[in-house]
Amino acid sequence: MSSKQVLTASLFAFGLAGTAVPTQAQTRGYESFRRETGDALTGKSTTTEAAGSSRQDSSPTDYFFRSKKDSLNWVKWKNIADKSTGFRILVSLQERHLWVVFGEDTLLSAPAAVASGQTLSYQGFQKTFDMPRGTRTVNAKDADPIWTPPKWLYYEAAAELGLQVKDIPSSGLTMPDGRRLYVNSENEIGVITENGPEKFEDKNLHLIFGNTLYVPPVGTENRKVNGTLGKYKLDLGDGFLFHGTPLKNSIGMAATHGCVRLRDEDIEWLYENVPLGTKVYAY
Repeated sequence: MSSKQVLTASLFAFGLAGTAVPTQAQTRGYESFRRETGDALTGKSTTTEAAGSSRQDSSPTDYFFRSKKDSLNWVKWKNIADKSTGFRILVSLQERHLWVVFGEDTLLSAPAAVASGQTLSYQGFQKTFDMPRGTRTVNAKDADPIWTPPKWLYYEAAAELGLQVKDIPSSGLTMPDGRRLYVNSENEIGVITENGPEKFEDKNLHLIFGNTLYVPPVGTENRKVNGTLGKYKLDLGDGFLFHGTPLKNSIGMAATHGCVRLRDEDIEWLYENVPLGTKVYAY
């Protein structure tokens, strides 16, 4: 379908832009952070770790918390992680680092990109991009994973472009100009115009007519995106994943929408070596 008939924006590009929340549509939520040093919270415990040796904390750094309550919650889950046993994965959200540990031995030590902590607030929709501290379980693993974009992606894109947001029901809808969006026989969103049914050239482009961004139903081909999650993913439940990324420079940053991004070699190691049921301790 011609670009003269519909303005489109890359869904793949918006999905990758982990920090691309527009200024007018975000609140950092960190204004009340208390700046506390890592050695004050870790008891000034500083040691060096090496693969195959006993896992130790990395060097103390400056940690940031929303409040005293937040810092105490960190202490709680840090202590639980430190007391964990067996084969497990430890994720330090403050240090942006992941360890795979078996008994007292560190099998993998890897830098990670973690949640940005930013809040998107737009047209009544609000979402804070964080990963709650706690214990999770590796529930599933996939190679060449397909991403189903969550609702926040469409609000993020709409905020960036100054658009309204409207869901497309599975039964389709008629737009104000009389054209109709519907799910065609190929399970893709098509449009019926005065000339009859038409297909869009790229199913992974946002559907923008006039000042409205239309959200395809979950399950349609328009809600299936390749490449965003890299070559592998591990599913931790509730939408949280370990996965790869095309954005290599984001590793080591607070840059994601809630998942943990890893380098290609590290996510491949997890995929090949971490069994289902493995416990994950995030603090």
